[in-house]
Amino acid sequence: MGYSSANTNPRHVRPGNVKTGRRNAPRLRLSIPAHLVSLYDRRRCILIDLSRTGAQIGLEEPMREGEGVVLQVAGVEPFGEVVRRSTGPNGGVNGLVFDPPIPDEQVLEVRSFSEVYREDEMRALRDEVRRWVMGA
Repeated sequence: MGYSSANTNPRHVRPGNVKTGRRNAPRLRLSIPAHLVSLYDRRRCILIDLSRTGAQIGLEEPMREGEGVVLQVAGVEPFGEVVRRSTGPNGGVNGLVFDPPIPDEQVLEVRSFSEVYREDEMRALRDEVRRWVMGA
């Protein structure tokens, strides 16, 4: 079976893999707390999105490209490398690529954690508003 010239483009993935846009795996959009551990320190961060192959995280001070890190969230601890860095007035964003990619089950664990986290945050906000209205 021959392949068309489109399949010989190096930007395409191997047959059998699914490519989503420019990415090799679909992204799970999040906004949950996590930790990023390097050889030098452990930082709190916000996990912006996650896939089997990588993640995007927000940090007060982004890490250097090429730095090896472990992302800690919801009992999942993939090893990765910082491949992208951008900074702004309120901090910065790092793009990570995992090596090896994480299993689908771990992506689903983080998704479940995110759903519970959001419910807990909304419950705490409602309780705080209720106390304020009651004059507490």
